[in-house]
Parts: sequence; C-alpha cells; structure tokens
Amino acid sequence: MHATRIIAIRHGETAWNVDTRIQGHLDIPLNDTGLWQARQVGQALADEAVAAIYSSDLQRAYATAEAVARTTGAPLTPVPGLRERSFGSFQGRTFQQIETESPEQALRWRKRDPHFVPDGGGESLDMLRERIAVTVDGIAARHAGEQIVLVAHGGVMDVLYRLATRLDLQAPRTWQLTNAAINRLLWTEGNGLTLVGWADTQHLENASRDEIHS
Repeated sequence: MHATRIIAIRHGETAWNVDTRIQGHLDIPLNDTGLWQARQVGQALADEAVAAIYSSDLQRAYATAEAVARTTGAPLTPVPGLRERSFGSFQGRTFQQIETESPEQALRWRKRDPHFVPDGGGESLDMLRERIAVTVDGIAARHAGEQIVLVAHGGVMDVLYRLATRLDLQAPRTWQLTNAAINRLLWTEGNGLTLVGWADTQHLENASRDEIHS
C-alpha cells in the first residue's frame, strides 16, 4: 500500500496573531514577519519533491503557500475545506474581550467542549474535525506514493495532530502550533493519518531576523 506523504504548514504570522484576536473565516493578511516566515519555509522546502500544494483559500494561508509554490514549482490549488474553524461572533475579538464579554461561552471554549458552537454561525470542534478529515482524506487519496503540501491554520493543524495520534478533541494540547513550522504526516487508505514529525522550526531559527524588513 502506497502512503501519501504530507507536509502540513500553518500560515505565517498576522497582526491578529500578535494581538490574540480571533480570525476564523475573516481574511486577514500576513504581516511583515509572516511574509518573512513564508519565504523561509519556501526556501526550506525548495529541494523537496512536491507533487502538489493545497491551501486554504484565506489569504494568510494562500500567500504562505505561494511562497512554497515559487520554490518547488508544484501546482497550487485553493481549498475552502482547509479553512480555519468558523468562530461566529468570536471573530474579530481578542481572547480577553471574549472572556470579559461572553464568560459562559468562553468557559465552554476553554474546556474544549466538542459540541460548543459560538454564536453567529460558527463551527463546533466536532464539525471542524469532520470537515478536515473528509477534506484531507479526499486530497491524500489522489496522491498515493507522492508527497504533497497542505497549508492551513492553527485549528486545522491541531485537528491533524489529533487525527494522527488518535487523541480526543478534549485532550489537553501539549504540542506547538507554530506559524510556518514544518509538520510531517503519512496517510494510507484505511488507516488515515500517522505522525512523522512535528513543529520543525529550524528554518526559522537559523535564518537572520534582519531579513524580515529587507
């Protein structure tokens, strides 16, 4: 059985990441640091054999994916199914604002209630997991024996890790969801995802931070 090798990347940094402001489905661009991070991850993967790149259609992910496409030459396809969790009325608010203005909802969110849906048309963790599992299974099945890149969001990376390690949605998070880190998984038909490596940031740590504003 031929496995699909997957490189999963969270988008580069945005101003809202720095502000701890919930982005969800809102289309927030990369900041200068995020653009630099995208260039670094693109350079880090330049020598990898990549059959295809699939990205969330939100610009913070798509711009990161474009940097990888430029160095690998792989075709890039936007996939709305790789979007971040929809957070409804949480979107545009900081963590502190949510805690202050919506304490009951904030508590259910903090406790990772898998059935909790934020007001205003958001998604539950259960809904997010199902969406990501179906999307990734469909993509990976088309690339048996090949390596692909998926570029998405923190919530998506969290779900991928849990799917690969068979961890419950409510299990405490003990792993990093670093912007522009390189995460590696395998997918096989019938078995789904398994974890190979996680949160590799060597390409960011070794690069000169002076390049950010160059």
